[in-house]
Amino acid sequence: MKFLSLVIASLKRKKLRTVLTILSAFIAFLLFGLLCALREGLMGGVNIADADRLIVRNKVTLIQPLPESYEARISRIPGVDAVAVSSWFGGIYQDPKNFFATIPVKPETFLDVYREFKVPEDQKQAWLHTRNGALVGPATMKRFGWKIGDTVPLTSPIWGQPKDQSAWDFQIVGSYEVTKKGGDNSTFYFRHDYFDEGKVKRKGLIGWTTVRVKNPDQAAAIAKAIDTEFENSPYETKAEPEGAFAASFAQQIGDVGKIITGVVSAVFFTILLVAGNTMSQAVRERTEEIGVLKAMGFTNGLVLVLVLMESLFIALVGGFLGLGLAWLFVAKAPMPSTIPPLNLLNRDLITGALIAVALGLIAGAMPAIQAMRLQIATALRKN
Repeated sequence: MKFLSLVIASLKRKKLRTVLTILSAFIAFLLFGLLCALREGLMGGVNIADADRLIVRNKVTLIQPLPESYEARISRIPGVDAVAVSSWFGGIYQDPKNFFATIPVKPETFLDVYREFKVPEDQKQAWLHTRNGALVGPATMKRFGWKIGDTVPLTSPIWGQPKDQSAWDFQIVGSYEVTKKGGDNSTFYFRHDYFDEGKVKRKGLIGWTTVRVKNPDQAAAIAKAIDTEFENSPYETKAEPEGAFAASFAQQIGDVGKIITGVVSAVFFTILLVAGNTMSQAVRERTEEIGVLKAMGFTNGLVLVLVLMESLFIALVGGFLGLGLAWLFVAKAPMPSTIPPLNLLNRDLITGALIAVALGLIAGAMPAIQAMRLQIATALRKN
């Protein structure tokens, strides 16, 4: 640490160049943090999926419905523990830009299948006994400033309006907490019976079912049994593990992991070249100064360390500032309306910090070696 002032003094020789290089690293790590948060948001369903849950949907596509009667038939298949039906409602609040996940479910079976959803008992009872009651995620409550007891009107571009009404009126009776880290805390759940009674088309049809099996080791066999049960019917099914369903849903926009890895790799490679060139130029400009340091007794190893410390300083300051702003943005920014909530994990922050260290060491390696090998006589003859 006693040489830190010397390192900072060296960086201050060309303040503008140092600031611009730090700014380049800052932008790169800010982008890294935001892309990691976006990936986690899109793939969150995969990470929290349970091995004992299956998703059963129409074999053709998720858009095509299934008869509600399938719920009872699936529940009679050996090995099935519980079945919960769901549909995509596509709710809009006041303005089309206020679009968010809105799903009608049957409260009893939904809370039985998704046991990671924790609801206070009084709010649970209110939901069970209020026909137009809704359970709203805390992120959506905060987004619109809603509170329990509010009545909110929603419209749906998919299902239209209920008969003789201009909008679907819901009473917020409670909120929930997801005990699994990374779980979705933004969805608006309401009662299926209210939905099925109010809609004017596709009555008796649902979007998909979630099946919890008694033994996860038998999940594949039960999935096959479900598909066999409805084979050659007008509504053939495709049953698959919850994780595979979530992954296929996210990959409708492409291989998220590969896209993000490609973008981040290109950005970091560019920053590596920028930082490496900056350090090489800085060492060339200080050839005589390095010769003087060696003449004063600085060893080759110490000169190597000093140059690496300069490179590390640039990478770490830019990296930590970028990661910090990304974390702050994810924590404080309003919930996005067109993509899942962002989630920046500690794992990604640690990875970013390690990349910053590696970037600093690699970018400063060649200039540091050149400085280490520089002979005193050669350095002092330069000028």
